[in-house]
Amino acid sequence: MKTYDGPVSDHFNGLHFFDPDGAPPKPLREVLRWQFSGRRERAKWPDWAPSPHVDTPPERVDGGKVRLSFVGHASWLIQAGGLNILVDPVWSSRVSPVGFAGPKRHNDPGIAFEKLPKVDVVLVSHGHYDHLDMATLSRLAKNFAPRVVTPLGNDVTMRGADSTIKVEAFDWHDRVELGGGVAAHLVPTRHWTARGMFDRNKALWASFVLETPAGKIYVVCDSGYGDGRHFRRVAEKHGPLRLAILPIGAYEPRWFMRDQHMNPEDAVKALGDCGAEQALGHHHGTFQLTDEAIDAPAKALVEALDAANIPQERFVAMKPGQVVEI
Repeated sequence: MKTYDGPVSDHFNGLHFFDPDGAPPKPLREVLRWQFSGRRERAKWPDWAPSPHVDTPPERVDGGKVRLSFVGHASWLIQAGGLNILVDPVWSSRVSPVGFAGPKRHNDPGIAFEKLPKVDVVLVSHGHYDHLDMATLSRLAKNFAPRVVTPLGNDVTMRGADSTIKVEAFDWHDRVELGGGVAAHLVPTRHWTARGMFDRNKALWASFVLETPAGKIYVVCDSGYGDGRHFRRVAEKHGPLRLAILPIGAYEPRWFMRDQHMNPEDAVKALGDCGAEQALGHHHGTFQLTDEAIDAPAKALVEALDAANIPQERFVAMKPGQVVEI
């Protein structure tokens, strides 16, 4: 497998990327301990859990507004400044190296692929299969030929699978002009990446801060919480933030997932750290990646907000097809 080759930096040692303020991924023995321990308690999800919402987006959104449509899991359509931007698009039925096994969808995408407007830009946060879906990226390239913006090394993955994808790779702290008064900043996030057994952290991972006509939007596709410093640094460098999109699912068991995925209590703390006016919860309810029940993240978010004395309307757990306009 061909991988990134570039200069050494404060987060790349010449072979692997790393987060100086993060934690390395769990070793294989810990993965096996989680998966095959006799004490594992894995909730059973319903085979199909349809969302009551479905969206047919407009062709464009101009002026000072931003329209955000939740596709499902970590996939969004963000319309701003006359641009149509997809984040971590996944329309596949499974998120896996193979099509016949691995986590499967439990509900349809909130936007049917055929109902998408012309896609101008795609943001891909990292290489895990529930975020970088080659089948969807190839389909987008064939239908719309969008720019694809991603952290370093993920471009190697994409080009190796489909040379027609117009991918551009950037480092942490880079600012990318997208047009229409919209720009994307790649910012550090507490996570990791891999596509197989032998390429751990040979590509980079990131969150995004979008500059839009309606204010800045902080898009966190995958992250642990740690001590919150990643979120506080975004507030210091990029604040004030109009909106934060924060992951609230795929967090059990905590001993294994704590360093890479936030639970709702962590996400509420992250909202306080980044200081966004409002937050939307995602990364839950579509693919069963971990052990909690399908509705556990949404219920736990309500409890965490109450415990922190934060109004429920400030942080909403989204369902596929729901739309927010700011």
